[in-house]
Amino acid sequence: MGIESLLIFLVIGAIAGWLAGLIVKGYGFGLLGNIVVGIVGAFIAGFLFPRLGFNVGGGAWVGPIISATIGAVILLLLVRLVRRV
Repeated sequence: MGIESLLIFLVIGAIAGWLAGLIVKGYGFGLLGNIVVGIVGAFIAGFLFPRLGFNVGGGAWVGPIISATIGAVILLLLVRLVRRV
């Protein structure tokens, strides 16, 4: 993985984590936390979406941001559910 790919990966993770924090109210993790939430969300979406037959089109930036955001929202909702128990 080159430095450009790593930077793009981190930027998409940060954007997806930030958007998920806005969608799921009450979760603001700062820059590093948003990157982690976005990257984990991208892994969740990459695991679930093909198994569900779901494909997010878009482009080089929009599709990955949307899918990582959806995965991050799933992650934050699971965290909220676990914290309630």
